[in-house]
Amino acid sequence: MNPLTTTPGSPLPLGATIVSQGINFAIFSRNAAQVALVLFRPNEGPKLTEIPLDPVINRTGDLWHVLVHNLPLNIRYGYRIDGPHDPQGEGHWFSPNDLLLDPYARALTGSSAWGETAVRVGDQTPESNFQRRCAIIDIDFDWEGDRPLNIPLKDTIIYEMHVRGFTRNPNSEVMHPGTYAGVIEKIHYLKELGITAVELMPVTEFNENENININPLTGERLKNFWGYSPLAFFAPKASYAVHGRDGHQVWEFKEMVKALHKAGIEVILDVVFNHTAEGNEQGPVISFRGIDNSIYYLLDLKTRGYMNFSGCGNTVNCNHPLVRTFIVDCLHYWVMEMHVDGFRFDLASILGRDRNGEVLANPPVVEWIAEDPILANTKIIAEAWDAAGLYQVGNFSTSARWAEWNGKFRDEVRAFVCGQENTVATLATRIAGSSDLYQQSLKHPYNSINFITCHDGFTLYDLVSYNQKHNIANGENNNDGDNNNISWNSGIEGETGNARVKALRNRRLRTMATILFFSQGVPMITAGDEFGRTQKGNNNAYCQDNTISWLDWSLLKKHSAINRFFALLIALRKRHPILRRSKFFPSPSPEQKFQEIIWQSLKPGREDWSPLSKTLAFLLDGRAAIGERDDDFFVMLNANLQPKHFTVPKAPEQRGWYKILDTAALPPFDIRPEDEGIALEKNQVIAAGMTAVVLISKPI
Repeated sequence: MNPLTTTPGSPLPLGATIVSQGINFAIFSRNAAQVALVLFRPNEGPKLTEIPLDPVINRTGDLWHVLVHNLPLNIRYGYRIDGPHDPQGEGHWFSPNDLLLDPYARALTGSSAWGETAVRVGDQTPESNFQRRCAIIDIDFDWEGDRPLNIPLKDTIIYEMHVRGFTRNPNSEVMHPGTYAGVIEKIHYLKELGITAVELMPVTEFNENENININPLTGERLKNFWGYSPLAFFAPKASYAVHGRDGHQVWEFKEMVKALHKAGIEVILDVVFNHTAEGNEQGPVISFRGIDNSIYYLLDLKTRGYMNFSGCGNTVNCNHPLVRTFIVDCLHYWVMEMHVDGFRFDLASILGRDRNGEVLANPPVVEWIAEDPILANTKIIAEAWDAAGLYQVGNFSTSARWAEWNGKFRDEVRAFVCGQENTVATLATRIAGSSDLYQQSLKHPYNSINFITCHDGFTLYDLVSYNQKHNIANGENNNDGDNNNISWNSGIEGETGNARVKALRNRRLRTMATILFFSQGVPMITAGDEFGRTQKGNNNAYCQDNTISWLDWSLLKKHSAINRFFALLIALRKRHPILRRSKFFPSPSPEQKFQEIIWQSLKPGREDWSPLSKTLAFLLDGRAAIGERDDDFFVMLNANLQPKHFTVPKAPEQRGWYKILDTAALPPFDIRPEDEGIALEKNQVIAAGMTAVVLISKPI
């Protein structure tokens, strides 16, 4: 290697950038007294060299920078930053012994295999305290003309999945289980199911080995399986790659995105900007804490301790101008360089807090994301709450650009299908698109991301099989996880051979799926729910890197009828624009030629919104569809345990009613292709207990 030489370099862009003269390094630190760039050869412990940055020559404002010439591209790097160490005074946490990760690093080295601990034999130098290092990315990639799919949000069907958990089980029968490549191998399945977008749980670097708990049932050390503990926001997780070394993980991630796009499937990332893996005062110094702690985190004004609105020990200072620039830079990178189609923001209400933790009326970072021109066509979805009780479903932002996970939809559908009282009126509001939440500020039904389950909580199968959480395996004495599951075990807790209970569970599961796909808004399902996946009652499987969390692909055959039900439901929704409205239903008025949705209980013209009511039906008039006239639908829902008789309204002129769905019927008669519907011979339909029945109108 030729002797290294340096010149001052440029303060922008931040990170490590390959230029014609070498590699330019730039990092922010306002309160640092000294900054040094530390370089390593690949796969070696001791440093190659350490380059101190002159505060006169290598500093522009708060940005430190240097251009290194004659540097091979496979070099590894980190920073050592010195300055005041005054955690309880000014909140500074500088320590010259800590090797720090570049917040803008595009890839990390070490831990390229899942569960691997990066230990380099003989490395006793101070920079070995934290073993991950930053890599330079210089990988040519042929996107083959890949462009954003830009599927309208109203037409989107989201499939939330974990990259590793999706194919890690040996019965997934893929060549590369638990990887980006494994996802590619299952694209044919996703296409057959019919979803339009995958929402990937965190794929940026995290330390799966940070969990110190032990599974009391097996004695095994638990993992951070989900990954909501970010180390490097720009860097795709190396251990999700087949060959996660030398930046190859970036190439493999791009291959996955390109392949999904070719199949017509968008990629949405679950991003975690609310906290980092550095945790509280007892946590490690990895990056932000040692770069400029008082800038990057929310600190208590009196104690200078970390404010903890995330429940994970610290809270990122999202509305500081520098931090919000970092967040937007990161989003730009994933859209421009990695071609992703959207983002789901974990605990997004933290994005709305100021430096004192107070809730802002118009948070700058929330507004910036909504108005940013690069992000103009991306999907932006808020989990509109945080871990400190701030619940903003329906009012996270006044901008119609923001969609939200609709937690109220989840809770109210669950309550209805548990047979609880006082649920019919609220359920109707959710089915109609949650106008009470989203009609203001020029929003639309598709601002509501409707879901019944997600990664956090019971699976759909467990919702109908368990009353209580069963989290003993998490090593926390069953104290973790939500106690308010709004679930009902259908008569027996857990697995059973009781035919009556199993039949009831199957009805209820299908009924919830029917409500989801016949509601206005954007449906989201959790991977495996479409073939009856169970976590054995564990409602907080964040630490379970085993068959509790891995999809059991044998269930696809065992529960093929459930899978068929979901696939036909999805296909039905995609064919009928009346199920995917852009506008809310108008209030009835004399000027209307017809009502676009008509509610009833058991008889036409008779609504029952009383607390004791457990029946609801509605007619969707196909004339309300934009463009060509759609078919009409009549949907009947019975949350009683006893059968109920519904009187069906008269079919529109020149049309007849055909039954296409009955969640109490045995497969394959639980759902039929719409051209195989059974003609209704009389105006009454018997809906069994906990059942949904759907009719479609067709020309006679």
